[in-house]
Amino acid sequence: MAISIDDIKKLRAMTGAGLADVKKALTEAEGDFDKAKELLRERGLAIAAKRSDRETSNGCVLVKAVDGFAATIALKCETDFVANGADFIALTQNILDAAIAAKAKDIEAVKELTLADGQKVQDAVTQRSGITGEKMELDGYNVLEGENIEVYDHMGKHTLATMVQLNKAASEIGHKIAMQVAAMKPVALDAEKVDQKILDEEYKTAVEKTKLEQVEKYVEVVLKKAGINPNLVDSEDHIESNIKKGWLTEEQAKEARELKEKAAAEKAATLNPNMIENIAKGRVQKFLKENCLVDQEFQFGEGDKATVSQWLAQQDKELKIVDFKRFTLVAE
Repeated sequence: MAISIDDIKKLRAMTGAGLADVKKALTEAEGDFDKAKELLRERGLAIAAKRSDRETSNGCVLVKAVDGFAATIALKCETDFVANGADFIALTQNILDAAIAAKAKDIEAVKELTLADGQKVQDAVTQRSGITGEKMELDGYNVLEGENIEVYDHMGKHTLATMVQLNKAASEIGHKIAMQVAAMKPVALDAEKVDQKILDEEYKTAVEKTKLEQVEKYVEVVLKKAGINPNLVDSEDHIESNIKKGWLTEEQAKEARELKEKAAAEKAATLNPNMIENIAKGRVQKFLKENCLVDQEFQFGEGDKATVSQWLAQQDKELKIVDFKRFTLVAE
């Protein structure tokens, strides 16, 4: 049967599918709108399944706050071409609007919501995947509830969004703190709120790094005493390269390897555990200062190098940060 342009436009408005896809679905369904919509949905499912192993490293991140409820959400896709499309951004916004209206608590609840056009969120995402031919998935759903929440879409690029809640109304200050969160990517509000797993991993890394540095320093001293430039033998690649350049002889390279191995073993066996522990603890404290929001150097002040908590106190001694959330698609 002949499919009218009005029918094509109508189904396209209902589904957001491309003209060619809509026409094909209506033709196969012999003009039955419900059957055509199902065909479009099935095509989207097939595309999604086919590309399920693809990486979704691009997408759109949006943030919004309404009446004491704020949320971020990311709709992820494969390419920035799709991510920057008006229809893709509009779908992300529609999903966020529905999540805010329903005060959805988690991503699974968001997927089950119904959009204004009657579609479930997950079905709408699957359908958009079918239209673009790219894998898509929802991610980055974070919420804050309560008063005095400021939100920030970094540079309006929809790739990084933050939310900050203060204990009292201070919109401009809250906005600057949200910018701080975007720029400095804190892992927690303060030291007490850092996940113990993160602390344990940082301490373990600090111990290993400290041991390695102590061994390397000792090896360097031994090499210098032997008249060997440590910079020429700091790695096997450098040794081979410097032999080819004539900067090292085979005999010197052999001597350097033997000295390095012996000195490293000697130092590793005599490391002072208390010294290693103290240095490692100091490194963890440095990590906390750099990664806890209130202890970070504030980036948007007047150049006085105040921490975030000090800068807040300068603005209002009673002002405190209650909580914050951050999500980005950008590799950091």
